[in-house]
Amino acid sequence: MVSSNRPSDDLASGLREIVRPLAGPGDAMGSLLDMIGDARVVMIGEASHGTHEFYHYRAELTKRLIADRGFCAVCAEADWPDAWRVNRFVRNFADDGSAAEALGGFKRFPQWMWRNAVVLDFVNWLRARNERVEGTQPKAGFYGIDLYSLNQSIRAVLEYLDKIDHAAATRARYRYSCFGDFGEDPQAYGYAASFDLDRQCQDQVLAQLKEMQQKAFAYTNRDGRTADDEHFYAEQNARLVASAERYYRTMFEGSVPSWNLRDEHMADTIDALVRYMDEHCTGGKTKVVVWAHNSHLGDSRATEMSERGEWNVGQLVRPRWGGQACNIGFSTYAGTVTAANDWDGPAETMRVRPGMKGSWEETFHDVGAANFLLRTRDAQGSLLDALRSPRLERAIGVIYRPRSERLSHYFDARVGEQFDAMIHLDETTALIPMDRDAEASPRAMEETYPSGL
Repeated sequence: MVSSNRPSDDLASGLREIVRPLAGPGDAMGSLLDMIGDARVVMIGEASHGTHEFYHYRAELTKRLIADRGFCAVCAEADWPDAWRVNRFVRNFADDGSAAEALGGFKRFPQWMWRNAVVLDFVNWLRARNERVEGTQPKAGFYGIDLYSLNQSIRAVLEYLDKIDHAAATRARYRYSCFGDFGEDPQAYGYAASFDLDRQCQDQVLAQLKEMQQKAFAYTNRDGRTADDEHFYAEQNARLVASAERYYRTMFEGSVPSWNLRDEHMADTIDALVRYMDEHCTGGKTKVVVWAHNSHLGDSRATEMSERGEWNVGQLVRPRWGGQACNIGFSTYAGTVTAANDWDGPAETMRVRPGMKGSWEETFHDVGAANFLLRTRDAQGSLLDALRSPRLERAIGVIYRPRSERLSHYFDARVGEQFDAMIHLDETTALIPMDRDAEASPRAMEETYPSGL
């Protein structure tokens, strides 16, 4: 029997008055759309990288934002080159014959984050929707904002320059040759660079980015929109190389600097995409959806992350966009999840332990509604104060370690300040990978280590 004198019970009782029970994603739409209003950046999180319902609800809300509110880009916690292949497919610019083929670029651990049944369905929907778009209405795209694709992005820059400027391609090869001794292993570069006082690679990648930016007009003033898109893709790859160089160089200084660099790169990529689309597609009216983990999109100032000196996308985006930004988180109490035991392990279906005592997961479970929407903005008085008090919150990334769950997966958070809304789904199920037997290769593991979120 649940005790009736726990603080969790008092808060759960207050929450019953303001939450909206959900039988499915459709029940949340009207209330969420009202809350989103005219926002231009809507961040939709996930409490794990392997929960079917988180992905499904997020995809359904995104469909509504694209179809009814004019959103024209999904910015995903994914590598820029791999997502660009999907982007070309959904906008009917690619050679891929199917959504499954277009998702074929996602080969690194953890493949299931993007090669799964929900994303496959969403990519098919987006392609079909774009085929119906007429006139000047922009087609909605799919873009990656992460920075792990160092070597792939170098190759993309060189392939672009080989087609349009042989001399520039030669210079770029010379500049990027500073990575040559490390093959496909960016961590090895990072370790060596931590002892390199002259920062040779840092200077070279910045010089390459600067040249790409300076020649933008010359490269794009020839073939209309296609040239603009190709240059934007290449320039973003050059920017990614510069960010990744800093990321791997700082990795051995501790987790805080590398985390901050990664989230700053993601926030800057969102801004760069909006600027580009404002100029070339929407006349200053670009609206984007951001897909990433709760730990990236919930405002880190409302969590213990800030005490460690960490910031995240949510903290960076909110001040930049003010009232035009909105973020939505997810939580679950129990169920199953797709995750790995370790970095070199295959995707597995694991049992999620019930939410810990004193956690938000336990509190939401005690509300008694299996699934519900909580708009934190609706809370007032003592209820709002309670939502702005710290409790444990769970974060499951690509690794799940139930035996050390408190240490590995919980942190203090003030939900009322962290998110504008929370969707709680009390019992959830594991995401279904497209590649059920896929295993992570050691090399793929190295590029995404040490961050599992």
